[in-house]
Amino acid sequence: MTIPTRPQHEIRAQHTDTTVTVYQAYSPFIGLPAARDGRFPSAWKRDRMTWIKPSFLWMMYRCGWALKEGQEAVLAVEITREGFDWALANSELSHYVRGVHPDRATWQRELRRSPARVQWDPERDLRLNRLPHRSLQLGLCGEAARRYADEWTVSIRDVTPLARQIHELVRDGGLDEAAELLPEELPYPTHVPGT
Repeated sequence: MTIPTRPQHEIRAQHTDTTVTVYQAYSPFIGLPAARDGRFPSAWKRDRMTWIKPSFLWMMYRCGWALKEGQEAVLAVEITREGFDWALANSELSHYVRGVHPDRATWQRELRRSPARVQWDPERDLRLNRLPHRSLQLGLCGEAARRYADEWTVSIRDVTPLARQIHELVRDGGLDEAAELLPEELPYPTHVPGT
């Protein structure tokens, strides 16, 4: 039996008919009030670029299982599909790709106008090793960041205990048990720039 290979670029996310779950990691100063109140606190900067990640394991790679300084609170942010789709539809690739863009100057112009950035990074396995397919990071700035925080967010959960539990199982060699605890991430049906 042949195991089908995954597309090089594919959004895989935990999603419902109306929402998509993305992950971010913050210091407890931001993360704990956000999870407690179900919205980002006033200390959360709406005028800065913020990166959301639909892949739990890519988030674990980025935050070092919630052990990196300033990333000790891992949040599962459930946002509306309408908002997620809007961000994708109004995004530009974070880097120039020949064949996708007519030329570098056009890409730079589009990037300056775009409120969202698409970046594809190697997906990770439970040991945080690189996989051959890519995982989406979606950068939100300006209008997209404000709408993310104030309109699209449906709920915010602190999943730091889950991250630590899975990490402990991985450290102890319990990969099967760790895999059972992972959020179920399925292909998300949409077109993304650069795919």
